[in-house]
Amino acid sequence: MFKLGLLLVAFALAVTACGSDDDTGSETTAAGSGDPVANACPAEGCEITIVEASANGDEVEVTWDANFLADFTRNHIHIYWDNYTADEVSSDAEDRGVTQGDWSPTDEYPAYVTESATSTANRGESTILCVTAADRDHVVLDSSIVHCFDVSAALGG
Repeated sequence: MFKLGLLLVAFALAVTACGSDDDTGSETTAAGSGDPVANACPAEGCEITIVEASANGDEVEVTWDANFLADFTRNHIHIYWDNYTADEVSSDAEDRGVTQGDWSPTDEYPAYVTESATSTANRGESTILCVTAADRDHVVLDSSIVHCFDVSAALGG
């Protein structure tokens, strides 16, 4: 009987220790501060909005607002020319039924200067830059949450 009692106590402790561990990442603000928490997406999802674009030499500097703090080790920003869709700028593009496109990942905030895949030399005829959020594995979080911005005025001649 004593062994059964110990077994029940051990079982109860194990259940209690594991029962309240919730790491869903749903918290979006630091307790009482109202400030965004790195990597936390609000219920509506991680959103980035390009608010301004200007020339920066031969490249374009965009300024954006986001409802999360980008961090490469967690959620960050994929910026790309609108030659591609959000599904195409995801590392799981083939699983989404599309061919993988080109994008530049960044955690720069609040400004970014185009480079690499987003260099103006790689835009083709596009004058529109788009942004969406991705996780640390470069998987786009929600391809329906995209913001695109016409940067033609910043492209010069």
